[in-house]
Amino acid sequence: MAGGTKERIMETALELFAQSGYLGTSMNDIAKQLGITKAALYKHYNSKQEILNRIVEQMNETDYERAKEYEMPETEPESFAEAYLHTSIEKIRMYSMAQFRHWTEEKFSSCFRKMLTLEQYRDPDLSKLYQNYLATGPLNYMSAIFRKMTNSDEMAKQLALEFYGPIFFLYSVYDAADNKAQVFDMLETHIERFIAQIELIRGKTVENIVEEK
Repeated sequence: MAGGTKERIMETALELFAQSGYLGTSMNDIAKQLGITKAALYKHYNSKQEILNRIVEQMNETDYERAKEYEMPETEPESFAEAYLHTSIEKIRMYSMAQFRHWTEEKFSSCFRKMLTLEQYRDPDLSKLYQNYLATGPLNYMSAIFRKMTNSDEMAKQLALEFYGPIFFLYSVYDAADNKAQVFDMLETHIERFIAQIELIRGKTVENIVEEK
């Protein structure tokens, strides 16, 4: 029961963080939204920071499970890029679509994204989280993957930017769209066109590996 209460507090707090920002929400606001006293809230969490820490833990757990579900390489630079070469295009497409749904349709992660977007210019720690989850983090991940398929770091970074840039932009388009299904159509078209490009690069990489052997 206590675990359930802690989860409910965390989810309610995150909804408020997404609406008013982390800095704009107090422990009193959270208690009021839950219909409990502030003292009762403190029995479960010592501070707003502790709630945020638990939210981040939940996000990390969810990310790990999703990558595992879609059999995507883990984020170890020397191993996951090599594994990516043997990852089917269909898995990449499905994983990319699932990630977009994760950040837009799933309430918990969508609120997390909105909170980070609100706070990225106001709090250094939250700005780092924003970069890690939504900006430089995904770019670095994709750059390391594409590095095994290209001749240079610069080309790998460019491919990562070409792939992730439109996806990042579509988060904002999705939030304001009346027809959200149309946004998914745009996303799928982008991914399919990009994958066609990657298949050519991957084919050339495999040819080079065979020639070297």
